[in-house]
Amino acid sequence: MAEQRRQGRSQAVKELKRGLILNAARKVFETEGLDGASLRAIAAEAGYTPAALYFHFDSKEAIYAEVLQTSLVSLSATVDQAIANLVDPAVRLRAAAMAFFGFYAENPRDLDLGFYLFRGGMRPRGLGLERDEQLNAGLAAALKPITNAAMAMGATPEEADLLMVDAFAHAAGLLLLAHTGRIRMFGASASELMARYTDESIERLKRKSDANDQS
Repeated sequence: MAEQRRQGRSQAVKELKRGLILNAARKVFETEGLDGASLRAIAAEAGYTPAALYFHFDSKEAIYAEVLQTSLVSLSATVDQAIANLVDPAVRLRAAAMAFFGFYAENPRDLDLGFYLFRGGMRPRGLGLERDEQLNAGLAAALKPITNAAMAMGATPEEADLLMVDAFAHAAGLLLLAHTGRIRMFGASASELMARYTDESIERLKRKSDANDQS
């Protein structure tokens, strides 16, 4: 029992230190971007020596990946909560799409994190093949309810995937306009435009399903 308590305390301390490092790293990434950040700067923000960070992470890319993964887990949880107990696939599709949009609308720094926009501008970025695959899987999990709902409405897997990609692209574009303030020059609301797009997509699926039933 004593050994188990000791191991439990040791694990708790380790998790606490990782949490402090990740919180510090996010602040550094938000200020300096991935390119401008360094393990030394992250260590200083966390109150550790650079050498101490290597007990937890082997590179700043590994830290960035975990910070981003944490964000994606929160995104997925938000979408899952929005569709919990919803039976009608059309209602589920709308709820999933709007929850995805809403998460990034309320957390613009998470959008910057996901698109590597901290001081880096819009350009292709990655953290290494294995990490990129894991992070892409996390994003796909958050978008999967849209695909599933579309298929439940009668879309083929290919059609459902295309709708999911279209919803993601539509949300990303509107979020960019909203967070930069450009949407104001059109006198429009990003959330209302996202809702209209989603409703129109649902209506197209319903019309196609009705047409297939009649043929």
